[in-house]
Amino acid sequence: MKKLTIAAALAAATMLSAPAQAGSAEGKLQVKVMATGVLPDGKIDKVNSAAPAVATALGATPDTVANDNWVPTLAVEYFVSPNFSVETICCFTKHKVTGTGSINGANIANDVLILPATVTLKAHANVGPVKPYVGVGPSLFFYFNEKPGTVPAGLGATSLKLDNKLGVALQAGVDVPVNDAGLGISLDAKKYFMKTTTHFYAGTTEVLSTDHKLDPWVVSGGVSYRF
Repeated sequence: MKKLTIAAALAAATMLSAPAQAGSAEGKLQVKVMATGVLPDGKIDKVNSAAPAVATALGATPDTVANDNWVPTLAVEYFVSPNFSVETICCFTKHKVTGTGSINGANIANDVLILPATVTLKAHANVGPVKPYVGVGPSLFFYFNEKPGTVPAGLGATSLKLDNKLGVALQAGVDVPVNDAGLGISLDAKKYFMKTTTHFYAGTTEVLSTDHKLDPWVVSGGVSYRF
């Protein structure tokens, strides 16, 4: 996370100090450095399996929620024509999962690091100084460093695995050029439709498996540079 923050800060400084002749408001490439809020859901869709002691601890109405997080984001966009582009983003976001319902307040998972690999096809409208756009594309969430929380650990869980799964992202936003040299301001919102399956293990034995609906909103604002 620290390395990504430093890289994003350096990229932003480079963009702001770039010579005017290097950029173009009609360039093929656009780079964005943004502050991004990742606002996930995390609800349980289904309890697939649970060891007897774990099932008793879950109670009748177990559910979960994941915390929000703010991270730096780097986006790279290629314009195939003035009105259509392809964009990909790079960021890592870390979350913890807490119980609700019959397990309200339970510490379920810690330090879940997510890489939301996303590519969107975007359509742009030119309405004067403001350039709104919409987009859609596939996304694959990669999970790293998952750890059982104190409650699963207390029930014997020693490790946690989240399945990488394919989902879809819908996108809308606006680019506002600041000058004719490629510098601008960008506001962006994405709605992901994404699920995952968790696997809690005691040694090599699975003691709990649940399906979760992540479906985060990802909202961003920052500076752009087109060249």
